[in-house]
Amino acid sequence: MSASPLAPAWLSPPADANDLPRSVWPENATRATSGELLLAGVPAGDLAARFGTPVFVMDEADVRARAENARAAFDSAFARVGTTAKVYYAGKAFLCTEIARWVSGAELYIDVCSGGELAVALAAGVDPSRLGFHGNNKSVAEIDRAVREGVGVIVIDSIIEIGRIADAATRHSRVQKVRLRLNSGVHAHTHEYLATAREDQKFGITIADAGAAVRDIRSHDSLEFLGLHSHIGSQIFEPDGFVEAASRLLTLHAELLADGPVPELNLGGGFGIAYTSADEVLPIAVIAGKLADIVATECSRLGIPMPVVAVEPGRAIVGPSTVTLYEVGTIKDVLVEGSAVRRYVSVDGGMSDNIRPALYAADYTARLANRTSAAEPALVRIAGKHCESGDIVVRDDYLPGDVTPGDLLAVAATGAYCWSLASNYNYLGRPPVVAVLNGVARLIVRGETEADLLSRDVGIDRETVTTEAEVAS
Repeated sequence: MSASPLAPAWLSPPADANDLPRSVWPENATRATSGELLLAGVPAGDLAARFGTPVFVMDEADVRARAENARAAFDSAFARVGTTAKVYYAGKAFLCTEIARWVSGAELYIDVCSGGELAVALAAGVDPSRLGFHGNNKSVAEIDRAVREGVGVIVIDSIIEIGRIADAATRHSRVQKVRLRLNSGVHAHTHEYLATAREDQKFGITIADAGAAVRDIRSHDSLEFLGLHSHIGSQIFEPDGFVEAASRLLTLHAELLADGPVPELNLGGGFGIAYTSADEVLPIAVIAGKLADIVATECSRLGIPMPVVAVEPGRAIVGPSTVTLYEVGTIKDVLVEGSAVRRYVSVDGGMSDNIRPALYAADYTARLANRTSAAEPALVRIAGKHCESGDIVVRDDYLPGDVTPGDLLAVAATGAYCWSLASNYNYLGRPPVVAVLNGVARLIVRGETEADLLSRDVGIDRETVTTEAEVAS
């Protein structure tokens, strides 16, 4: 078939609109002989019937394997150049107690950036010494709790935090390990809102101010300076930005060695994943190897010992593992510019469970989940049910032309920054999260009900309120 004139340049008509490209879909996503989507052996229809839609379905074996592969790749790459690596799972991508246990079981550290994320990690039984605490505006109470609980390292994001952390450590008779987050000035090739190393933004301090900040840190007996930290952005496909950031940080790292130890260097995360078949992703082993090579080269050039190197992948571990299942509600064809037809397929979720298309113009891939079809593919735009014209789940993809109300759709690669950014807009409950493994599905995060939403409204008469569930019964 020929491409729709409304399709973006990167999107080609598929040879098979039922295909599940391995680069995009979870490792254990397959089709049954009937055509139904199987996730780790569990039929999509069974998942929808049992847990409702929308529902996030996470391939547990995929998450565990990616965590183990990341640790092994960085261990191997940095052992080759004579040092060690620490791999932190970036909890902001998606965190619940089960995820925390899975990545801890793979011997990853965990990075948290709020009191709530810290509470989840602690509730999961994670050793607090294996936690890092980020955030550009950590409250005094959050800092105090992190120090009290024995969090392994706190990342200092602004000068004012130095005294706050030192005071908390003194109060609790601890020596708190800290890193200093810098704006390296490296501009990653990513969306404007995802680039986090630009000078004019809220994170970190400039390289020019770093020397004075480190002297301040070292002046406190209750603080131990571990090293510098950089994070240049998210969803990055090219290694050039990481290479340049490492070079700039190591130059400063060498200068700081003159006045005391600098045992570690944290290069952050942001490794990209495939959301569509057009995305070309570097394998984690390749990224690890390139980072190891640049650190070794720069340390040799500067004549300094190799530091322990930390990284913080989140999306790369959990993102590809998950699909969101929706049910199709309405379908309408809209004539665009008088000549082309855009088909809008509306589903029972939307920006409340995936804000990324509206926030970042992110692209996704969708497939029929309850069946396959030999119908000619049609360009579709998958819309949510919210009262916003920007409520789009998948901006452009091809689905079989006979997609119909009641069909199940699966949207791939929704493990990162979808559930964690979910909201109750229009009073929709946040969806459940289900783990699938070896043909078995289990709930790991309960979905919200109307009763949950109403329970927080103090103006409600509890004796007269009737929820949707009660009406249905």
